[in-house]
Amino acid sequence: MSLFPSRPAEEMGFKDVLYEKKAMLARITINRPELYNSYSTNTLRELIAAFNDASQDDTVAVIVFTGAGDKAFCTGGDVKEYSSVYTQRPHDYWKYMGLFSGYIESILKSGKVTIARINGMAVGGGNESQLACDLAVMADDTYLAQVGTSVGSVACGGATQWLSIHVGDRRAREMLFLNPRIPARQALEWGLVNRVVPREKLDETVNEFAQQCIDKFPECTRYTKQQVNYWKESAWYATVGHARDWLSTHFTCVEPYEGMRAFVEKRKPAYRNLREQAIEGSPEFLWGPYRHDCPKCGAKGLPADFSFCGACGATLER
Repeated sequence: MSLFPSRPAEEMGFKDVLYEKKAMLARITINRPELYNSYSTNTLRELIAAFNDASQDDTVAVIVFTGAGDKAFCTGGDVKEYSSVYTQRPHDYWKYMGLFSGYIESILKSGKVTIARINGMAVGGGNESQLACDLAVMADDTYLAQVGTSVGSVACGGATQWLSIHVGDRRAREMLFLNPRIPARQALEWGLVNRVVPREKLDETVNEFAQQCIDKFPECTRYTKQQVNYWKESAWYATVGHARDWLSTHFTCVEPYEGMRAFVEKRKPAYRNLREQAIEGSPEFLWGPYRHDCPKCGAKGLPADFSFCGACGATLER
């Protein structure tokens, strides 16, 4: 008797993820269409569990990964959660990045061919998610993009590591620095996806890929995946630990605070204001560096731009 028996998908009890296993296919779907299939902390936990289950289930030959609805494949992390939680508790972002790393690695190390069914925009961590997959089929009316430098983050969850492998150095820098939308046909031309098809042909093409993968020797396929992952894994493991620490430290700064707040408030971030602050002083602090001590109550480390003590209200010398 196997010590790794197949488990019915419905027993997993997921909230944010739809999971099904049928006819040698596992289908993993981010089910947050109202939030453009962004992933929350809980979503990452469920995705890890789903990919790990599919990895160990011998009834599964191929994994199809997609998003619910027709607007988004995945748009990366839940920016509202970032704004309300992680800019307030930056040390917890290190824990979050551990989950995100585990999620990406659950795709890389699944031992099964994983096909990204790109049914809508794949932005930020969504594009990094499809880059982690082995094959990608994309609807012809959607796009890919990286947005890190526009929202106060860095796309080091796969994009800084892998884009140059897929599209070359110059195109990778264009995506990472300028954050343009890459339409489906351009994504195909650049090598970001394998096929671009009309939306009504998306499932048919994904299934054709899946059936071709099923009709191959499983151990040879698994080891082929391990071998071709060499460059991706080399770049990933050489950088992700550093990225995890830097991002969690960076979340104490103004850039993610301003970027995430601007996104939630649906306005343009104050990019140039921060550059002007860098000329005159330090843009890392929302209200200036921790400079003042209160002469009345003794409170220390009050921001330089404060005129009054935040503890007792006394006037500060500036």
